[in-house]
Amino acid sequence: MNLEDFKFGIEIQMRWKDLDALGHVNNATYLTYLEIARSQYIMAACPEWNWQKDMFLIANVNLNFIKEIKLTDQHVKVLVRMSSMGNKSFVLEYGIVSELEGTQVQHAFGTTTQIMFDMKERKSIAIPDWIREMLTSYEAIKS
Repeated sequence: MNLEDFKFGIEIQMRWKDLDALGHVNNATYLTYLEIARSQYIMAACPEWNWQKDMFLIANVNLNFIKEIKLTDQHVKVLVRMSSMGNKSFVLEYGIVSELEGTQVQHAFGTTTQIMFDMKERKSIAIPDWIREMLTSYEAIKS
């Protein structure tokens, strides 16, 4: 995974409750970190997103653990980018990193598949054109 390919990242404030008996961030907590980063990514890429109207469900989560995160790790960030888009779904890719003496340390990487969902009909729907255009446009801009 090339970390330079990620345009978006958000620093995570670790909490004491994130740790388990081994003294590192519990593996289930990583999913919460992805959720926090995903919502911030969507708001940055699609600032007009209406969460009451345009909803998606998480259909799949894949997460690969590389190195534990400890409370003493500095500047823990979740990087997010869209890696692919279909008719009804899009895939987000994540990297969880920290800094050690000016170098990024990778702790985990993974993906989630989001499926657009009609809340009234309770079924999957095509990604609206404006969402498709905003996500694609956001990813095309290089900072």
